[in-house]
Amino acid sequence: MVHRLLGLANFSITVFLLPLLLHGLEIVDPGQVIYSETKTNGVVDKGVILECGPTLPDVYIWSFTKPGTDTIRAVVYNFGKGPKLQQLAKDLGDLNVISNSASLSIAKLPLAAEGLYTCQALYDTAEGAKLYYYYVYLRVLVPVSKPYILLSDSSPIEGASVWMRCGLENGTGPVHYVWEQENHSGQVSILAESDSNLINITSISRNHTGWFRCLAKNEVNQQTGDRIWLDVIFGPDLPQIDVTPYSVTDRGYSALERETVSLLCQASSNPPSMYVWFYNNSQVYTGPQLTITKILRMHTGYYACLAQNTYLNTRSKKTITLTVYYPPDGVPSCSIFPTNNYNDLALICSWGGGYPPATLNWSPYVNGDNSQGVSNITRIQPGSETANNSVFTCYGSHVARSFPQSCSTRTWLPYGEPQCFAYATRNNEYLMLSCSWEGGFPLALLWWASSSGDMQGTSEENSNILVLRSSATYSGKAFVCHAKHPLVKESMQCVLKLEAPVLMTQRSVVSVYEGNDVQLTCILSKNYPAVTEITWYNNMKQKLGDSGTPQKYVLQQAAAWSNLTVRETDGMVDGGQYWCSATNAVGGAEIPILLVVLRYPMPPNVTISRIMYSSRQRTDVNVEWLILSDDDYTGFFIERQNLPFPLWQKVVGDLDPSTRSFQITNLDPSGTYAIRITAVNHRTIGHPSEFRSPALPGFNAYPAVIGAAIGGMLIATIATVLLFMYLVRNRNNNPRLHDLIFGRQNSQSRENINSPEDEVGEVSEADGGGGETSQGPSVVLPRPTATPTNLPPGDEPVNVTITVMASS
Repeated sequence: MVHRLLGLANFSITVFLLPLLLHGLEIVDPGQVIYSETKTNGVVDKGVILECGPTLPDVYIWSFTKPGTDTIRAVVYNFGKGPKLQQLAKDLGDLNVISNSASLSIAKLPLAAEGLYTCQALYDTAEGAKLYYYYVYLRVLVPVSKPYILLSDSSPIEGASVWMRCGLENGTGPVHYVWEQENHSGQVSILAESDSNLINITSISRNHTGWFRCLAKNEVNQQTGDRIWLDVIFGPDLPQIDVTPYSVTDRGYSALERETVSLLCQASSNPPSMYVWFYNNSQVYTGPQLTITKILRMHTGYYACLAQNTYLNTRSKKTITLTVYYPPDGVPSCSIFPTNNYNDLALICSWGGGYPPATLNWSPYVNGDNSQGVSNITRIQPGSETANNSVFTCYGSHVARSFPQSCSTRTWLPYGEPQCFAYATRNNEYLMLSCSWEGGFPLALLWWASSSGDMQGTSEENSNILVLRSSATYSGKAFVCHAKHPLVKESMQCVLKLEAPVLMTQRSVVSVYEGNDVQLTCILSKNYPAVTEITWYNNMKQKLGDSGTPQKYVLQQAAAWSNLTVRETDGMVDGGQYWCSATNAVGGAEIPILLVVLRYPMPPNVTISRIMYSSRQRTDVNVEWLILSDDDYTGFFIERQNLPFPLWQKVVGDLDPSTRSFQITNLDPSGTYAIRITAVNHRTIGHPSEFRSPALPGFNAYPAVIGAAIGGMLIATIATVLLFMYLVRNRNNNPRLHDLIFGRQNSQSRENINSPEDEVGEVSEADGGGGETSQGPSVVLPRPTATPTNLPPGDEPVNVTITVMASS
């Protein structure tokens, strides 16, 4: 039987290599191979059992196919002599065959174990051999790791968009994500659930401030990450002011004199707000709570709380009115107000505060009414029956005072007539029509109307400003201001006519020589409301007058004109069309001005008249030049060229126009140079002169050499004469030197020796001598005194005549 089973080896191998195209197919007909397909999941680093039939086959082979390949490789087989593990089994984990079965047990499951496992099982039955194929698809699952949250911004500003990503290092999908939010009170709510690890909050709000956690789960496990704090920056909201003690009036809050008042300011903000208190627009305290101990009547006023978010640099402000009540003080207060559409006068007298209230009455009795009022009293006086500068007196009495107190009020008309004018806000966004009729008592009522009589805006006392959005449709239209006072039966008027600006210029084309300054003028002929600024644009359409305006542009402006000065004009840059523009609230205008920049005429040509090295050291060059015509010029510049290089370098520029020579110094003695000169007329550069190279100076040493030779001859002659005179006078002291030069004394030559007193020496020939005398003057040397007698033989005195001839 075993041999019969082993004989199926070739058949098994053949079946082993069949393509896996019959997944899920089970053939149960006798004599056919039976296929079975199952799927199982395993968890990485955990264990899994792969079944190969319900009973132990007689022969079985386990093989493995890696996902994405068609290669099938043996893992373990048993041909009846026990299971034999193959080398591949080591790569699939801690793999073993369960005893008394063909099932595989894999411990410490690696990711590489995922794939298709095929068990070929052969059973020897009574009906014959039966072959089973068990396909087991093993999927290795990875548990999700501990998630973490990535925030696009951990401190977003309220209203911004924020995304949060739940990051995982490991985990087999699909992964389901749950987002939890924990608010300040510790209440946890689910923000979102999704199979995506990204959540977008398009408009973050302060309600999103809190802790956020991400929970990730798959079919293996679930993990909850560490929470992360989302701090939404917002505020401050409009502050809420609480006043203690709480006392509200129709005008705000009130307090009694000398009691303690506390004002608490709160405004929602993150980070918390900084609070600054203002009293009548003056800063008085920093902090959320302002406490005033023993409040006085002088503390009545406006209290404003400014909440600041220093992180966002935002702020909000709320103002309340706090009124301090005090006992009656001073005298009653009198006033006159208009009533009945400003046709009548309301005389009001008050003496506020105190308890009980003061009693008041008017004198003279208005309309014969002498009734009294408590704390305040109002009476109506017909305006048509009231003369200008009428005086009314109010008398007040109080039980706490011994004598009655009084106050007087006077009614009078405003001076002159209503005055109206128009102006525009910044950038001409709005048009403001202002009308005032100042003075008078009570104040006059003012209102605006169009030329057709339709009322514009609301009515106001003393002055009225009508705000209109700027529009060119108002140009040429009139607005009327009406003024009504109770002492005048009919209303008074003033009229404004609005006009768009009109611009003019003295010259539409302006020319200037290059390098000079030029002034462009723009004149505003008519406009209303007045133009606040005339704007200039240069030839590049760049607006001038801003902080970045080049310094070459200078602006001068008055109410009706503006000058633009272009400094040091450049023909290549500054020429072209300039624009002058003016705009008011009802229109605008602009005019072009053409600037023509002229070049100065060409300067005359220059020629080099002389160029020479100053010495043979070749370091300095003297150059002289001439002007060839009488054209205008303002100077020169000199260039040099170091031959053979073609580059010309400027040696000196801006030479005075009267200059005709220049010395170029510090040249390289070994170099060869070419020099040229160019005349300049302001910024117009003339044609360069012909270039010339400097020449060496002539040799001037001959006179010096000849003079030195003659001087040497004279010095030698004088030295020789002096030597001869010395030897003649001292021949006895130096006989050898004397004999060497003059020879020994003999009978052929003798010296006539005269006494020193002889003034004239006589020259004679020696006995037996026949020497020739030279032509020319002779010098007779003085002779010494007579030689003493008694000389030994051979030492007789000899007369010697020395004649020195001077030759020219």
